Amino acid sequence: MAASIIRHGRNSPVPKRATGGFSLLEVVISMAVLTVGLVSLLGVFGLAMASTQTSQQDMIAKQLANEELESIVTARNTSQLGWDDIQNVGSTNCSSGASSCGIFLVGMNPIYNSGTDGIFGTGDDTTAGEQTLQQPGPDGIYGSADDVKIPLTGFQRKILISPVYDSNGNLVISLRGVNVTVQYATTQANLPKTYVLSSFISQYQ
Repeated sequence: MAASIIRHGRNSPVPKRATGGFSLLEVVISMAVLTVGLVSLLGVFGLAMASTQTSQQDMIAKQLANEELESIVTARNTSQLGWDDIQNVGSTNCSSGASSCGIFLVGMNPIYNSGTDGIFGTGDDTTAGEQTLQQPGPDGIYGSADDVKIPLTGFQRKILISPVYDSNGNLVISLRGVNVTVQYATTQANLPKTYVLSSFISQYQ
């Protein structure tokens, strides 16, 4: 039995493949997903810009808190302050038997230079004037005539010195807790920002 072979000539029609494409619904969904991604990216970018703009204020707040703690420790090390003095004004935890003791102001206070006692955060600071931050001027040299002085009017500082108790509730007379809180306003936030430095100070060096 002879087998017949049928060949298609060059002019024979060849079926075409269906061309693929995107439907209108797929395009709309893709645009929605892209829009959500872009909005999220813009939000992160805005947050990064705000953090960059407040980084200098954050650094100043940290510096002011460290400055206060170092001032207290230095005054203790040089015997400039007695142990009863290293408390808030009006404290009744006085080892000397006095009715009240302590020299550090209570509550939030403006940032002043140290007064005649050389210690920040005490009552004589108001006579020393407002503290400023000095930065190099256009010449880039610190300590020259064109230095820029930035007032710290937007900053406040609170010093809280509290007694320390052991696990049995007994007062540790040779140790006190020190919390320095610096509060400052920023143009990016409606509420003031706060930096807190917590430490301890001992009666002994």
